[in-house]
Amino acid sequence: MSAPDVQAPAPAPAPALLPTLGGRYYTDPDIFVSEQENVFEAMWFCAARTADLADAGAFKKVTVGRESVLVVRGRDGALRAFLNICRHRGAMLCTEDEGQVRRNLQCPYHAWTYGLDGKLVAAPNMAALRDETGADIDRVRYGLVPVALREWLGYAWVCLADEPPSFEDEVIGSVTERLGDPAAIDRYEIGTLELGRRITYDVAANWKLIIENFMECYHCATIHPELTEVLPEFADGLAAQYFVGHGAAFGDEVEGFTIDGSGGFEALSGISDDQDRKYYAITVRPQVFVNLVPDHVIFHRMYPMSADRTIVECDWLYAPDVTASGRDVSRSVELFHRVNEQDFDACERTQPTMSSKAYRDGGVLVPAEHHIGEFHDWLLTRLGGDAK
Repeated sequence: MSAPDVQAPAPAPAPALLPTLGGRYYTDPDIFVSEQENVFEAMWFCAARTADLADAGAFKKVTVGRESVLVVRGRDGALRAFLNICRHRGAMLCTEDEGQVRRNLQCPYHAWTYGLDGKLVAAPNMAALRDETGADIDRVRYGLVPVALREWLGYAWVCLADEPPSFEDEVIGSVTERLGDPAAIDRYEIGTLELGRRITYDVAANWKLIIENFMECYHCATIHPELTEVLPEFADGLAAQYFVGHGAAFGDEVEGFTIDGSGGFEALSGISDDQDRKYYAITVRPQVFVNLVPDHVIFHRMYPMSADRTIVECDWLYAPDVTASGRDVSRSVELFHRVNEQDFDACERTQPTMSSKAYRDGGVLVPAEHHIGEFHDWLLTRLGGDAK
């Protein structure tokens, strides 16, 4: 008599409610310092749009974690990044957010002067300066401290780590993982698009609240009436990012990704038929959102300033012929500008309650938000924590 077949038990269904991070993760200054060290200063950070630094001597000052970083266009046309600190006595080299120098970067304190390649080129009484061995001062050794920099999608990404992680794996790989096709992002030719509008938002909320909000659409039917008119599936509460390769389809009567659903511009030349009339959202950790629609791209960069304040810079990018001809981009800008304002208002409404004893142990994630739990697990791993 043969033994009866034994079947493995069916896996237990995921619980309907999963725990979130506790409230202190959004308010505790010590946790924010740990995030600065283990997230923003250890990963690739999108610092600036390269077209904003078109000419030799153009610079932009960016806060990355606890550091001030200068992104500079050299005379050889290359972009470089340096810590924004004079090697003499540690004064901040550039205090302006951005600007243009004629030849060099000069410290306003003691006039130590650096080339656009970071080398020390001049200092008062420099001929008399010697290092600790008595040799002439080494102009590279006492030059600006370099920061790793990569250019991709028309933006400069920097990394403060002594040994930066693989850009291909952590940045490009995250986009490929979301879209499910390595070539999908290339079809939008983002590096060739031009800036049609930029809006900067000063959000009184923790950076994680902004990411969590962007990752889910459980809130869309409640606070995004204009967006759900254009993308009807968002009214059902499932975010496009929940599914690999999925793009949210435009409504049948919708002509374009605009505030009223009216027609936008011609589709970008490289996108495939599958990408037409669809919206794709991508989160690139730790601080970039990429929004792809047929005729333009919306590119968010977050600059976390404190546990309860985040600067968000949002670029609307269009084909060069759209910007060159001066065509009106206001209807497409207004749609996502309104979405941004609605989202950031929700985050600012949430931030003050993170310190309440009612949220001491956190809240819950419903099934449509379960993927946010993976973001929480990722963060805890980076911080070395093991409990929510």
